[in-house]
Amino acid sequence: MAEIKDPENTILIELESGTITIELLADVAPNHVDRMKTLARSGAYDNVVFHRVIDGFMAQTGDVQHGKADGKTGRAGTGGSELPDLKAEFSKLPHDRGTIGAARASNPDSANSQFFINFKDNHFLNGQYTVYGRVIEGMDLVDAITKGEPPANPDKMISMKVASDA
Repeated sequence: MAEIKDPENTILIELESGTITIELLADVAPNHVDRMKTLARSGAYDNVVFHRVIDGFMAQTGDVQHGKADGKTGRAGTGGSELPDLKAEFSKLPHDRGTIGAARASNPDSANSQFFINFKDNHFLNGQYTVYGRVIEGMDLVDAITKGEPPANPDKMISMKVASDA
């Protein structure tokens, strides 16, 4: 088990294969952290697929509008939540293996609910996408997520919870 230092800023993503534990970086990107916790607490991320998984790059999920694993995921990756988009919270933190980045459209201030987990160091993303968390346990589960754009049979987040609520 990962040592959870701050349960209020730790996310537990339940996959069919096990649990991914993510430490959120509230001191670095407080608005992105708040958004993930708000959506997790509402159940918005439950049953959402990994719609874009590029081997050697990253696994993307979090389209709470179009990404539910209900057979209607054809538009997954095109939506967000009903909440307003977030302003970028760029920092000096690098996009290292296991970091969580805010997915967005071409506008830096268009992140909403989608996020990605880096499979490897992707430093070319530094300063362009908000880093707001890191996997502290379960990176082997992330590495095993079904690849594809979109995957033919995508993996999904069964649930996402804030550790202090679990």
